[in-house]
Amino acid sequence: MQLCNLECMRSTSVRIDTSTHEELKRLSTELGTSVGETVARAVRGLRQEQVAQQLRAPLREDESAWLDADLG
Repeated sequence: MQLCNLECMRSTSVRIDTSTHEELKRLSTELGTSVGETVARAVRGLRQEQVAQQLRAPLREDESAWLDADLG
């Protein structure tokens, strides 16, 4: 089934410098994944990091007021 997923995926090219490409291939080998899967995992990690930064941000006044609202 995994083979079908790889064959059925649409693809595109992204230009990266040679040293980044070499590092990407090394990382893919270490992880036992394809270069494409490694890139996908990296993108997901960056998205998770972005969400984590947003969650660490101080609450706005309206958010604090909403959380402190009396429900009864």
